[in-house]
Amino acid sequence: MRVVIQRVKSSQVRVAGKVVGKIARGLNLLVGIAESDTEAELEWMARKCLELRIFPDNENSSGGERWQKSVLDIGGELLVVSQFTLYGDCRKGRRPSFDRSAPPEKARNLYEQFVAKLRQSGLRVETGCFGAMMEVIIENDGPVTLILEREAS
Repeated sequence: MRVVIQRVKSSQVRVAGKVVGKIARGLNLLVGIAESDTEAELEWMARKCLELRIFPDNENSSGGERWQKSVLDIGGELLVVSQFTLYGDCRKGRRPSFDRSAPPEKARNLYEQFVAKLRQSGLRVETGCFGAMMEVIIENDGPVTLILEREAS
C-alpha cells in the first residue's frame, strides 16, 4: 500500500465539475492499493496517517517550529482519494506498467475499508469517487508531502 500524504490548508475533489469532497485544514491522502495488500496493511497505514506528527505546535508558526502534533491532535480533516497510478512502474519502455496495482474490485473493497478505519477516529473524512476521472485541488501547507509505504509481509 502506498499513500502520498500532504499537509493541507484545504483540499477538494471534483468529478465532472461537481465538488464531491472538500476539507479544510488537515491531510490529503492519495491512496494506491497493491495486488498483495491485506487488512494488515490497512490497519498500519490508517494508524500511521492519523498519528504521524507533521503539524507544528502553534498553528500560526512561521514554519521553523518543530512538528509536534498529528491530525488527531489538531482535530483536522482528511480527504482520501484513490490513485492506482501510484503503482505505475516506469522503469521499462515508454508506457507505465500497472502490474502491481490491485484489480479494481479488490482495490475498491480495500480502499473502502481504509476509509472506514479512518472514520473510526471521529475526524471528518471526505472522499473522491473510486475509479472516476477526478480533479484534485490541493492547497499545500508548508509544503509538506511524504510518501508512506507498507508492503504485505
